[in-house]
Amino acid sequence: MDRSAILWADDEIDLLKPHILFLKEKGFDVITATNGQDAIDLSSKQHFEIIFLDENMPGLSGVETLLRMKNLHPEIPVVMITKSEDEGIMDEAIGSKIADYLIKPVNPNQILLSIKKSLDSKRLVSQKTNSIYQQEFRNIGMALNDKMNHAEWAEIYKKLVYWETELDKSRDEGMYDVLTMQKDEANLQFSRFIEKNYVDWLRNPGEQAPVMSHRLFKEKVFPAMDDCDTPVFFVLIDNLRLDQWKVIQHTLLEYFNLVTEDTFYSILPTATQYARNAIFSGLMPSEIQKRFPKLWVSDSEDAGKNLHEEEFLADQLQRFGKDYRFSYAKITNIENGKALADSVTNLFQNRLNVIVYNFVDMLSHARTEMQVIRELADDESAYRSITDSWFAHSPLLEALKRISQKPCRLIITTDHGTIRVKEPSKVVGDRNTNSNLRYKQGKNLSYEKKDVLEIRNPADAFLPKQNVSTSYIFAKHDKFFVYPNNYNHFVNYYRNTFQHGGISPEEIILPFAVLDTK
Repeated sequence: MDRSAILWADDEIDLLKPHILFLKEKGFDVITATNGQDAIDLSSKQHFEIIFLDENMPGLSGVETLLRMKNLHPEIPVVMITKSEDEGIMDEAIGSKIADYLIKPVNPNQILLSIKKSLDSKRLVSQKTNSIYQQEFRNIGMALNDKMNHAEWAEIYKKLVYWETELDKSRDEGMYDVLTMQKDEANLQFSRFIEKNYVDWLRNPGEQAPVMSHRLFKEKVFPAMDDCDTPVFFVLIDNLRLDQWKVIQHTLLEYFNLVTEDTFYSILPTATQYARNAIFSGLMPSEIQKRFPKLWVSDSEDAGKNLHEEEFLADQLQRFGKDYRFSYAKITNIENGKALADSVTNLFQNRLNVIVYNFVDMLSHARTEMQVIRELADDESAYRSITDSWFAHSPLLEALKRISQKPCRLIITTDHGTIRVKEPSKVVGDRNTNSNLRYKQGKNLSYEKKDVLEIRNPADAFLPKQNVSTSYIFAKHDKFFVYPNNYNHFVNYYRNTFQHGGISPEEIILPFAVLDTK
C-alpha cells in the first residue's frame, strides 16, 4: 500500500525529529523544508496529502506561504503551527481556509489527530452515518408496517429526506441504494394511505385530517401573523420539495432565525392550477369555480390558469375579517426578480407582502425539454444541488437579504412538490383529456386501476367537472401516464423527468417555515 506523503515546513525542523519518526512508524512519509519558498518548490514537484506550516519562518512567513500554497493547491489541507496565540494571526490563518491550527509545543498525538481530522474525517463521518442509518433503517421499516396517521407520515418523510441528504455526502452507493429501496416502499405505502383517507379528510376536516392547501392561510399563516407585530413576507417558491427546502435553508439562516419549521399537505391534483389557487383563495377547486365562475379556467382551456391569485387572496382576507394592507408580486423572470430586490424597502408599509417565485417549477419543466438541463440535474442529488446553486445566486436571495435588514417575519412555503417518474402506465382518453403526466381529467378514461387513485365523482374531492361523466385519476408512486400511440417514444422521453400532479410524499408533504430577522 502506498504511504501518504506529508510536507512539514519549519525553520527548527531538527527539533522535530521525534515527531517525524513517530509519523513514519505510523505509515507516513515525511518530507521536510526549513523555509516557505522551499516548501512551495517541493509542493510543485510532488503531491502531498497534507502540509504542516510553521507560522514564524525566515523569509516568507507561514501565512504568506499558506496563501501561495492555496493558490497552487487549493485542495490540499494545510495545518498551521505557531508559538503565538495572537488572535489576529489566528483569524488571518483561519480566513485563508486552513484545515487546523496548533499551538507549540505540540506532541506527536496532536499531530496524528490533526492528520486524521483532515484526511480521515470524511471516511469516519461516512462510516458513522452509514452505521446510524442501518439502525434507523429498521425503525423506519417497522413504522412503514404500522398504521400511521398524517403527522407520523410527515415525520417518516422528514427522516427519509434527512438520510437522503446525509448519505448523499457519504458517497456510499450501496447504502444509498438501500435508502432508495426504502423510499420506494414508503411511496407505495403512502399512496395506499392517501387513497384510503383523502376524501374523508375533505369531508371531515378535523384532528384526523392534516392542514391542506385550502386551509393553509387559516390554520398557519394567519396565526403566524397574529403572533407578531412586524410586516410579514409570505414567499411561495413554486414546486419546492422538502429536500430542496433543506438545502437552501442553510443559506437563509445566515440572515434569519428559524421560529418554526413544519409541513402541510397539498390537495390533489398536486398541480399549480389547483393547489396554488386553493392556497390563495382558501377554497377547494370546485368552490373556487362556484364562487368565481368567470375566473376559474378549466384544464381544456388555453388561457392562463393562475392569473387571479391576488383577487382570490383579497377575497379570502375579507372573508376572514383580516383588514390587512397587502401587496402581491409574481416573479417569472430575472428582470422581475431584480426589480423586486430593488423595491423591497417600499413594502414595509404593508402588513402582508406575498411573493410568488416561479424558478424551481421552470427548472423542472426545462429539465424535461432541454438535454443540457437534464445533464445538469441528472438525479435527485444533482436536482438539489442546482436548486441550491440557483438560490445562492438568485435575485430572490438578494431581496431576502434586504428584507432581513429590518424587523419582519418571513414565511417560506410552496404549492406542491415533484417526483422523478420511472414507470409508465397506459391511459386512453378522448381529445379533451388534459396533458398532465401525473393526473388525468376526462370522460371515458381507460387505465390500469392498480396504478391510480380514481375519483369517479369529482364532487367527492371538491373538483370541478366539465360534464356529467367527468372523472379524475391520479398516478401513484413514480408512475407516469402514456398514451398507446407512439408509446415507446414517449416512455423514453419522459422517463426520469420530474413531474407533479399525482400522489407521492415528494409532491404532497410540503415545507412551511416561519423565520424572523436576526
